[in-house]
Parts: sequence; C-alpha cells; structure tokens
Amino acid sequence: MRIAVDLNVLLDVAQNRVPHYQASEEVLARARRGEFEAVISGHAVTTLFYVIAKFADVPTANHTVDGLLSDFTVLGPDKPILLRARTLPISDFEDGVVASVAEAAKCDYLVTRNVPDFAGSPVPAITPTDFLVAVAQPTPPPIAAP
Repeated sequence: MRIAVDLNVLLDVAQNRVPHYQASEEVLARARRGEFEAVISGHAVTTLFYVIAKFADVPTANHTVDGLLSDFTVLGPDKPILLRARTLPISDFEDGVVASVAEAAKCDYLVTRNVPDFAGSPVPAITPTDFLVAVAQPTPPPIAAP
C-alpha cells in the first residue's frame, strides 16, 4: 500500500500539535517501519524546513529533513504535477498539488486532517485516525467466482 502524506500531518508531529500528534506520529512511524510506503511532496519538505528553522532552529530543521529524505518517497512538484493540480476541482492550489502528487504516485490514500478540502481529489482523502482504523481491519478474502 502507498499513501500520500499531507503537510499538516508532518507539522502535527514536528510541532507536537495536540490532540493530533498521536495519530499522525503513528502513521509516520508505521511508514518508517515499512508497513506501507509514504509519499510526500517536495514542497512539503521545503515548507517544513522553513517552519522548523523559524520556530526551533536550523540544526533541528536539518535533522528533520534528513529523516524525511531517508524514510519517505519524495515526488515533485514538477511541471506536469503543477499543471494537473490546476485542473483539479480543488479550490486551494497547494491542496491540488498534494492531490496531484498522490495521483502521480498511484497512492491508495491521501492522509490529511483536512479531508473536506480534498473533495475533488482523484485519490481518496482520509484522516490519520481513520487511516489507522482502516489498516487495522483484516483484509476480506477474495470472493470466489461462481
């Protein structure tokens, strides 16, 4: 399984945002353990660096970026992803870019805390909490053909 992770999930962990931290951290920890692949947009990496450097310090920002680059797949945004984002029925361009990255990476889910903002996403959006519930469910056996 492959998921796209929205910036707000990364910020939940980086900034220890309660009450969202626990579920977001669990999603990232499980991806680091290889239970599924997590894809993040390149612009999320640069934005996260900026936020952490501004509100903490540059060494912490560097350490965070190194961890992201080590543990997660980073995709775009390149011109085709940006062009695709412009065509999606999503009002916020940045959200459109994340949805376009998720689509290009052939993700099964887009994990975000702002599910309503992704109503026009080609990849189903799900909260970290709901995603953890979904992956905890046993996979039903395939239905045998009659």
